[in-house]
Amino acid sequence: MLELQNVTLRLHDSGRTLVEDFSFTLGRRDRAVLIGEEGNGKSTLLKFIYDRRLVEPWCECSGRVLCRGRLAWLPQSMDPALYDVTLAEYFDGTAWYDHVPLLQRLGTDPQRLFSSQRLGTLSGGERVRFQLLRLVMDEPDVLLLDEPANDLDIPTLEWLEDFLNTVAGSVLFISHDETLIENTANVILHVEQLLHKTQTRITLTRAPYREYLRRRDELFAHQNQVAFKERDQHEKQMDRWRQIYQRVDHEQSSISRGDPHGGRLLKKKMHAVRSTGRRLEREAEDFTPFAHREEAILTAFDADLHLPAGKRVLAFGPETVRVGDRVLAENAALTVVGPERVGIMGANGAGKSTLLGMLWDVLKDRRDVTAARMPQDYAQALPFARSPLEFLTRSGSKEEAVLIHNRLASMRFTYAEMHGPIRALSGGQQAKLLFLDMVLRRADVLLLDEPTRNFSPLSAPVVRAALEDFGGAIISVSHDRRYLAEVCTAVYELTPEGLIKRR
Repeated sequence: MLELQNVTLRLHDSGRTLVEDFSFTLGRRDRAVLIGEEGNGKSTLLKFIYDRRLVEPWCECSGRVLCRGRLAWLPQSMDPALYDVTLAEYFDGTAWYDHVPLLQRLGTDPQRLFSSQRLGTLSGGERVRFQLLRLVMDEPDVLLLDEPANDLDIPTLEWLEDFLNTVAGSVLFISHDETLIENTANVILHVEQLLHKTQTRITLTRAPYREYLRRRDELFAHQNQVAFKERDQHEKQMDRWRQIYQRVDHEQSSISRGDPHGGRLLKKKMHAVRSTGRRLEREAEDFTPFAHREEAILTAFDADLHLPAGKRVLAFGPETVRVGDRVLAENAALTVVGPERVGIMGANGAGKSTLLGMLWDVLKDRRDVTAARMPQDYAQALPFARSPLEFLTRSGSKEEAVLIHNRLASMRFTYAEMHGPIRALSGGQQAKLLFLDMVLRRADVLLLDEPTRNFSPLSAPVVRAALEDFGGAIISVSHDRRYLAEVCTAVYELTPEGLIKRR
């Protein structure tokens, strides 16, 4: 249904290749997921497939896209031009009445489609839900979805899994949600940037995600084992050859001038020895290369950072959570002691991000703790015109500069990315930057809004492990089922009646 032929994408400004000579066919029942580290070009490739004109301003593009049927594309974030559009205008002209069962499965009242509420006032999760619904109403043959799980509440995530598994046609999607990938994808496309982002590789595996990871590890280990064995055997052969060469060379230098016959024999023998050496050198050119793969990021909080057990970090509320005149939750109250790791979940639009903002206002100026935050909208915390180095620099000392360079490198930033404007980074790279800022500031209280949503499936476990080992307190909003299970020591649900403890 969808075929890519010899696609190459190269950035205009840096000349870095994102995709090189890539060909791929998406079958009718394929549920293919694009995975890879942040900034590797996954969203750019998806945009190119939908309409190459979307990426031509910053990419040199070549190759063909053939699609037999209708394409539909869900962008990573809603076009701001739609923010003033009402729901009624957005769904005007659609055959919504043919999709009532879908609306019911999505938990959406059909009357909501006639609402005068503007799209810009919806929560992030609600925007994704309504965009997906609008796409499905057009009955496309191929769905291209860029991070469809972002900001969705857990019931909607479960609906999305069912939707991806049952929708007619084929799907190519990007996701960082490991649970979603495991439960839906039957084709894995792993986009990697190797050797300091100088080489690109896309690995295609028609298998579930866990099977792909198993095969990847086995192939990596086998290839390196073969490569090491070849080089070890070659070195032993070279040792024997050098011994023979040195012996013949010594005999040549020691032979008497009165023995021309012996000299000719040794000369002939040396010719054969040198020929053997050249053959061994040629064989080395065909050795199996050592396997290269893009590793997950490396990060951790300082081991000596901790809050005393039982320290009162927060005693909040009860307060009313509201947006404008609209009351979202009554009597929200939360008490946190160190070192507790709190997760807050709830329906889309329940007011979780608003509540987290209220908690930030309480904690940001405290002197007895060092609070830091990762908001849902990174623009609230990142100076987009500055570079990552400028953002992270505090003292300006040489030692600090070396430390920041090393930490950014461990987060897989290139030199150009370290020195370029933050606005040019992908959402995932901006998330890395916020995370690194918390580490370098030695913050002991973290307020995190969807902390894992932009980390790749390979890096998300590293982030979860760092947060699980964190010695301070964490207050977080998350729909990541693995994060809630592995990191959080307490989980609350925000309801109209307030916060209810679920675990």
